[in-house]
Amino acid sequence: MPARLRGRGLLRYLPLLPAVLLLLVFLAGPVFWAFQASFTNTGLTGRHARNPEWVGLDNYQRLLLDPVFPLSLGLTVLFVAGSAVLGQNLLGLALAVLMRRARRSVSALVGTAVVAAWVLPEIVAAFAAYAYFSRDGTLNQLLGGLGMGRPDWLYSWPMVAVVLANVWRGTAFSMLVYRAALNDIPTEVAEAAQVDGAGGWQRLAFITLPMIRRSIATNLMLITLQTLAVFTLVWVMTAGGPANASTTLPVLAYQEAFKFGDIGYGTAVASVLLLIGAVFGVGYIRLLREEKQ
Repeated sequence: MPARLRGRGLLRYLPLLPAVLLLLVFLAGPVFWAFQASFTNTGLTGRHARNPEWVGLDNYQRLLLDPVFPLSLGLTVLFVAGSAVLGQNLLGLALAVLMRRARRSVSALVGTAVVAAWVLPEIVAAFAAYAYFSRDGTLNQLLGGLGMGRPDWLYSWPMVAVVLANVWRGTAFSMLVYRAALNDIPTEVAEAAQVDGAGGWQRLAFITLPMIRRSIATNLMLITLQTLAVFTLVWVMTAGGPANASTTLPVLAYQEAFKFGDIGYGTAVASVLLLIGAVFGVGYIRLLREEKQ
């Protein structure tokens, strides 16, 4: 290939250079530092903050012996599966299907109400969820008015509370993704199936869902990665308690690094979380490639 043609080919990628540099500085750089710090005994204060030492795999061996780590790993899986894969994904799909069939005024009202929770700053949404699920909060006031019991949700059922709060917070994203996907389905296909005698559930199962399967895979990938990184909501509502009953991996990493001052161990937890996210991401990308082929 002549040098002039190669030069023109390289110029096509020149507009991407600022974005690549930003990714290297603000994403790849911190990730590399955190991964490197996980092999040291770096501390937040004291002698190890100034002169950290290389400890190899000691932090990862400590993870395997720490009884809190498998608990946090299980709670993270529960949190992601309950609030993202099942909660946000299914509820978002259901809302998108129902809003497509509803009147325009009803669809606009429901859409505005759902999106309002999503556009709130995360810290504001977290405090709103805390006020709703607290012992004297809105939920218990409603239950008391109906003559039902008033449990302390954040103490007795902390994971249920944070899962429901995250579903409320993030369902709007899935709803918008599925609304866009449903709008791309030709109306002639559904009408032809209806003429052939297919009912509503049959059209949904055998026509609608297969035609939007790539949108489903994309949505699952995005909300899974987003939910893996949720920290503020859990920290404000329960701070990982009581007795680590809601300590997900992001909360555990924060506690170890900034509450107990063990940066090395905290970054080891964060590195495991990063690897889990990478596995999910690669799996979904392979699924999308297979669907494309």
